[in-house]
Amino acid sequence: MWKIFDYPCGQRLVTNLKEETDRMRRFGELVCSDEVVGKLKKITSSTIDKKLEHEREVEMNRRKYSVRHTFPPRNEIPTKTSAELDRENPGVVQIDFVENCGMSASGEYVNSLSIVDIYSGWWEGDAVMGKGQERALGAIDKARLRSPFNWKEMHPDNGTNIMNYHIYNYSIKNSIELSRSRTYKKNDNSFVEQKNSTHIRKEIGYLRYDTKEELEILSDLYRNELKLYKNFFQSIIKLASKTRIKGKIKKKYDTAMTPYRSLFQLNNVLLFTENASTVDSRPYLFQCINILYLCLACSVIIYRYLTAQSYTSDKPSNPSIL
Repeated sequence: MWKIFDYPCGQRLVTNLKEETDRMRRFGELVCSDEVVGKLKKITSSTIDKKLEHEREVEMNRRKYSVRHTFPPRNEIPTKTSAELDRENPGVVQIDFVENCGMSASGEYVNSLSIVDIYSGWWEGDAVMGKGQERALGAIDKARLRSPFNWKEMHPDNGTNIMNYHIYNYSIKNSIELSRSRTYKKNDNSFVEQKNSTHIRKEIGYLRYDTKEELEILSDLYRNELKLYKNFFQSIIKLASKTRIKGKIKKKYDTAMTPYRSLFQLNNVLLFTENASTVDSRPYLFQCINILYLCLACSVIIYRYLTAQSYTSDKPSNPSIL
């Protein structure tokens, strides 16, 4: 009966035993004598907890060590830490989704796609409604086509929206190596986790976004103003070396450089072209961008976006902007 009522505590099970024992006997689901029925109705909650203490331990161990069914190719995808990924050449990207659900994870809400190139720090973002696998793959594919370099390796976490048959077949079709993080080890995706904070949470906050209008505004912001501002004008300092001297670790860093400059200085990368037949126009675009105007544009879009929407109980009336 404890299992039938979904493993309740003694205080809850007492009420069920008193009210439902006769019903279960009437339907033939419980076969016992009147004496046993009387004892079931008189038993106290403390006695129930004491009698079921061992059964609870057995059930917890069964759930803890049960085999979790995942899609078969998952075991064929190698796990890598951040230290094992190639940091010397562009094209190795880490992928993650950030939930914009506010204080409630119920229903369908916007998820922010975050992709970062380990070598240069070049960031691509997009907004996806819900956690559908095909929607996630569509956003990833569009981000790959917008990237100024060819992808060589994708490194997502173990979320079901990006670790599935669709992404597995996509990597094979496009000759992209696929690796994944270890389960419950966020530091294996340390580069993109950092961008989740600086490029998404810092900019749009922790509010809930779940309408079509919000999805379109966020997607446009990630693909245009915010992308240009972060990739062309936000410098990154990369770790050059790390040496242990007795009990201390001495770190040396490279010169601060924007993702655009990091890629521009490479001769083996076809930079900033949508395809091989187009003229290289991104350097010209860089010269035409007004940094102050771009920064203000990001602020205005976020401000209008936050104030134009109807707030739920978890959305403050005076949100902060850039």
